[in-house]
Amino acid sequence: MKAIVLVIVGAAIGLWGPAQARTLDAIRASGALGLCAHPNSLPFARKGGDPPGFQVELGQVLARELGVSLRLDWIITQYQMRSANCDILLDVIADREAQGETRLRISKPYYRTGVALAVPSSSALTSFKSLGEHTKVGVQVGSVAAMIIGQRHVPISIFGFETDSLDAVSNKEIDAAAVTPTAAGYFNLTHPDKALRILDRDEGVADLNWNVAVGMVRPDDALREAIDGALERLRNDGTIDRIYGRYGIVLQAPR
Repeated sequence: MKAIVLVIVGAAIGLWGPAQARTLDAIRASGALGLCAHPNSLPFARKGGDPPGFQVELGQVLARELGVSLRLDWIITQYQMRSANCDILLDVIADREAQGETRLRISKPYYRTGVALAVPSSSALTSFKSLGEHTKVGVQVGSVAAMIIGQRHVPISIFGFETDSLDAVSNKEIDAAAVTPTAAGYFNLTHPDKALRILDRDEGVADLNWNVAVGMVRPDDALREAIDGALERLRNDGTIDRIYGRYGIVLQAPR
């Protein structure tokens, strides 16, 4: 799951080569903080319409904390972030190894997520441990969850997108979907007549859990400290929880 959700692996190493730091002073002088986001990926972000996505909303309040406006740079893959010249990406895995060739500098984490099970409200399933040979689980193609659940000899169905597996659960085609709480929470918000029960994540499996942070493309120390300080204030006053909550997502504190 980690490899699919947030990590870009491949060629074009030159895209991740050394770049001059984008300083906090330079951002304030330009009057804008650049956020790279996908133009059509709710609940994360979208280019037009309301709601704009939680990444856009969080980006706006982060920019405000720095005393500037938000500039949106729309990208389809992380390979485009250097040419887009943005400063930050949101909702990245807070782990240097997971970021691989992106070479993003990571802020302090601001929430914890991973892979959870979404099941029908009437399901007897209570955790990953309750899965067995008679329970079919929807997994995302190529994900860590697919590998781990398959190793436990639990039947799996492969899907290209988390929303497809959630639809399959709601239509009783499979027994559960191994998805992020973000995907499941937004599905429930937008499908109130098909709402699913989201089981607690299994912290016993390290690869199915991770902290989330701001990824900074080429910050100086002052920008990193300013982002960390802004995140702490926005967490403490409940702003981040409220932003994600508008999209049906209940955040858990990082570990």
